[in-house]
Amino acid sequence: MTITLPPGVDAASLHTLRQRYEAELFERVLPFWERHSPDRERGGTFNNLDRDGTVYDTSKHVWLMGRQAWLFSRLYRTVEPRAGWLALAASGVEFLREHAVRDDGLVYFHLARDGAPIYRQRKVFSECFTTMALAEHGRAADRPELIAEAEAMLERIFHWAHDPTEIGRPVLPGQTPSITLAVPMILLNLIEEVAGDDWRRYSAEIDGLLARVQRHVRPADGGVEVRETVAPDGSLLDSPEGRLLNPGHAIEAGWFVQHWAQRLGRDDLSALALDVVRSSHRRGWDDAHGGLFYFLDADGLSPTALEWPMKLWWPHCEALYAHLLDASLTGDADDWRLFEQTDAYTFGHFPDPEHGEWFGYLDRGGRVTHRFKGGPYKGCFHVPRSLWLCWRRLGDMEDAARAGSPA
Repeated sequence: MTITLPPGVDAASLHTLRQRYEAELFERVLPFWERHSPDRERGGTFNNLDRDGTVYDTSKHVWLMGRQAWLFSRLYRTVEPRAGWLALAASGVEFLREHAVRDDGLVYFHLARDGAPIYRQRKVFSECFTTMALAEHGRAADRPELIAEAEAMLERIFHWAHDPTEIGRPVLPGQTPSITLAVPMILLNLIEEVAGDDWRRYSAEIDGLLARVQRHVRPADGGVEVRETVAPDGSLLDSPEGRLLNPGHAIEAGWFVQHWAQRLGRDDLSALALDVVRSSHRRGWDDAHGGLFYFLDADGLSPTALEWPMKLWWPHCEALYAHLLDASLTGDADDWRLFEQTDAYTFGHFPDPEHGEWFGYLDRGGRVTHRFKGGPYKGCFHVPRSLWLCWRRLGDMEDAARAGSPA
C-alpha cells in the first residue's frame, strides 16, 4: 500500500510515535500474556485473568485461545522468530485441535481446563478464530498440514454461514429474516488470513462478501450509516435490532474493506471504506466525555443494550489502526486528526501503568468498571493486534518521510 503523508507529519514525530507503540506492545502488553496465560500443566492458555494476571477462572474460551495462537504465530513469522512465541502458539493450537474441534468440524465456544466441552454457540465465530490460528501457525511452524486443515474448515464455514440451520440454529415462525454485518466482515478477514497471496482462488466469495457488506451501508447526514442488522435484501428493519449502530464494528469492517480495496485496486471500494470509517467515528464519538459509544440507535432512541454508553477497549483499538491507515493512504489532515483524537483518549484511559496490559471496560465518563484484563470476550488480541498494525504502519510512514515522500 502506498504512503501519502498528512501535512505537518514528519519523520521525527513519526519516530516518536512508533517508539511509543513499540514499547507498549513489546514491553507492557505481550509480556503480561506470556507470563500469565500459559497453562503449563494441561496445555492451552488461560484467558480469565485479573488485573495483576491472577487466573480467576480456569475454564478456557475458544475465541480467545485461537486469537492468541494466531497473534503469537504472526509475531514469530513477521517480527522475530522467538522460540517462546512459537511454543505458546503451538500449545494453543494443539489444545484446540484436540479438544475444541468436533468430528463434524464444528467448534466449541467454552471448555473446561482439561478441554471438556461446556458450551457451543450457534454461530460460526469459534470456527473462524480456530481457522485463523491453524493457518497462521501452519505458516510460522512450517506445517502445511495445518494450512490444509484451515482451508478445509474455511470451505465448511462458507456453507454454515449461508445456512445457519446446519450449525443448529433454529428458524422459528415469528422471526424476521435478517442478516448481520459480523458474518461477511469476519469472512473477508478470514480469507485474507487463510489465503495469503493466493487469494484469487476465492475471488467469487470475496465479491459476494463485499456486496453483502454494502447492504448494511446507506447514505446519511452527508456521509454513510452502517446498520448492524438488515433484511436479507438490505432493506431496513423497524426494530431496536434493525436500528442498532455499532461504531467500533463498522470501523473494523471499514479497514477490512480498505485492505481488500488496496489489494483489488478498486478506488470505489476505497472511497466506501473511508466513508464508513469517518462517518462511524463522527456518529459514534461522545463529544461530552470523549471516546466511542459502544452502541447507538439510528433514530436517536435509547438503545436497549444496558451497556450502550460504555467505552470499550476494542472499538478504540480498531479506530486507531483504521484512522492511521486512512491517513497514510489519503494524506488527509482530518484523517490524521481522528487518529490523534483516538490515540489521546485510548492511551489516556485504557493502559494499566501498574500491571501492564489494558483495562477493557469503562463507564461513559471514562472510569474503569471491570478491573480484569481477560474475560470471556477480552483476551490477547485486539490490543496487541492494533499496536502491531499501527507500529508497522508508522514505520512505513517514517521510512517514506525519510525518503522524501511528498506531504
